[in-house]
Amino acid sequence: MTAVRQDAWSPDDDLILAEVTLRHIRDGSTQLAAFEEVGQRIARTSAACGFRWNSCVRKRYDEAISIAKQQRQKRNYLKKQGLPAISQSDTVQAADAVETADSGKGEIATAESLSIEAIIRYLRQWKHSVQELSRQVRVLEKELKEREETIAELRGTNEQLSKEVNEVQTDYRVVNDDYKALIRIMDRARRLAFLAEEPDEEKTRFKMDANGNLERIE
Repeated sequence: MTAVRQDAWSPDDDLILAEVTLRHIRDGSTQLAAFEEVGQRIARTSAACGFRWNSCVRKRYDEAISIAKQQRQKRNYLKKQGLPAISQSDTVQAADAVETADSGKGEIATAESLSIEAIIRYLRQWKHSVQELSRQVRVLEKELKEREETIAELRGTNEQLSKEVNEVQTDYRVVNDDYKALIRIMDRARRLAFLAEEPDEEKTRFKMDANGNLERIE
């Protein structure tokens, strides 16, 4: 009977190592970071986790590793485009590859399910953002319409005031002309008053015609 070492790797340990390492590859992280995370979870050193991965576990997950690398490249591309970095088809593809390598992949499926939930939350947040932007657009359109109506009213008022100013300027010119004519008449009246003070025999008589002009009377 073969004795089992107390520090031997169990199938669950290998599964955790595979799941975490594939996730780090897919997320663009390093394998060293994955080994450190696994070491903390199963109480082993990162060096031991790295040795176990390279010597044994990695060989069983060649297809899953290839898919994870493809997902990393696609994630980086979509990130540059400002789009969600995870698609449901990629998640299913990765899960199928892992299931092919090892039938006990409940923990990996759980991680992938969480990724799908993250996508759903992201889409809901995006939908809320779109709705909020649409509401703001409607508010701005309403304000723009109100301001256009105000501008139209002010333009009409300006035209009316300009018309009234022109009429006032015309009236001013008429009044000014009348004022000048009145000054001339008053000046003539003063001259007539001066002549009225001369002796009767030396007075020259005048009369005013219909146009306001003075005519001498012989």
